[in-house]
Amino acid sequence: MNREIFRIAVPNIISNITVPLMGIFSTAIAGHCGDSAATIGALAIGVSIFNFIYWNCSFIRMGTSGITAQAFGAKDFTTTTAMLVRAVGISAILGVLMLILQYPLGEFSLWMMNGNQMVSDYFYARIWAVPAGIMLFGLNGWFTGMQNAVIPMVTSITINVLHVLLSLWFVFGFDLGIVGIAYASVVAQWSGMILSVALLVIFFRDKLHPIKMSQVLDMTALREFFAVNGDIIIRTFCIVAVYTFFTAASARMESDIVLAVNTMLLQMFTLFSYMNDGFAYAAEALTGRFVGAKDEASLRLCIRRCVVWAIGTAVVCIAIYVGWWQDIISMFVGDKSQLADLLAVAGEYIGWVIAIPIAAALPFLMDGIMVGATLTRILRNSMLVSTVAYFAIYYGLHPFIGNNALWLAFTAYMALRGVAQYFMSGRLKMVYQKSEVLS
Repeated sequence: MNREIFRIAVPNIISNITVPLMGIFSTAIAGHCGDSAATIGALAIGVSIFNFIYWNCSFIRMGTSGITAQAFGAKDFTTTTAMLVRAVGISAILGVLMLILQYPLGEFSLWMMNGNQMVSDYFYARIWAVPAGIMLFGLNGWFTGMQNAVIPMVTSITINVLHVLLSLWFVFGFDLGIVGIAYASVVAQWSGMILSVALLVIFFRDKLHPIKMSQVLDMTALREFFAVNGDIIIRTFCIVAVYTFFTAASARMESDIVLAVNTMLLQMFTLFSYMNDGFAYAAEALTGRFVGAKDEASLRLCIRRCVVWAIGTAVVCIAIYVGWWQDIISMFVGDKSQLADLLAVAGEYIGWVIAIPIAAALPFLMDGIMVGATLTRILRNSMLVSTVAYFAIYYGLHPFIGNNALWLAFTAYMALRGVAQYFMSGRLKMVYQKSEVLS
């Protein structure tokens, strides 16, 4: 079973790590452009806006993955093919809508996030990457459901390497500032989407069955797809609200220093989250597969092993944070005259970043299990409870402990997600019941 877990988890970990690493490199590049704190802060706000867009569209990946994995487990390749067409088609429609609505979306986002002209320029340049990014959600969800993590890994590495190289070229070669980082994202995302389609055709031709449009538009399948995705949309909206509010609240703190520190520390946490998500993706794919195959014994073993590896990952990340947090912070800062101030402020809050991996290890894994089992109502309800707690803690304690309230609320939000899912699923009994062999 460990081999099956790592076959999916390792490529996803590699793929996922490239995302925060890209964020780290982008932040470091921004930190070498003029006023480090102001530029890092502007990039943080711009990235937060696009996280809001992408995370609200990520239901495509999660909904596609669980349904596809169950069909794969049942060896129903007609359904997997129809699911692919359905996911990519809906992704393309959403992407076009984002381009059409870019001005009202952009102006509202800039108002909400208190964005300046630098943020505005970044937004209107990067928005052209969004259709490709959303279509990649559909493709990667399908690949995960088909138990293939290598193609998303190759695509992600390609995108992020291109993004870093092009960012350096556009920012320093053409002196475009953070707009150069946005243009790099556009080129990289579309390149990745084209590569993903090419790899799909090369490696999955034998699994793509001829289908009619009536099968893609089958009302029963569409109802299942949108029921699953409706729950995921609400869940994702809560995640986006939490992360976006985190940046917005940071931007309204007493100084650019606090915003920059919160941004850098959140990037450090994100590195852990993407590592742990590798095992969440493995749990997601394998849970769906074993549920579809009605293999309860393998499902139980899979979940137990994934828990062990998720906790192990948390321990490793904590050790890294404890030993090298100052070195990691220093990588972000080009203006060394500000480094001492940034490190001093970061030292006040680093304890939260060290504690969060313990709080977040199991919630990420539980997300994967619930998606694979298509128990998305539990996913939704647990997220609603956790999000309410997040805002209640922040607003209740911020007048007394300031920025610490933001980090405490974030830590509690993470922990509650996993606890709520565990008990809402009857200590996972509902998951196991879905995999029982029918008599």
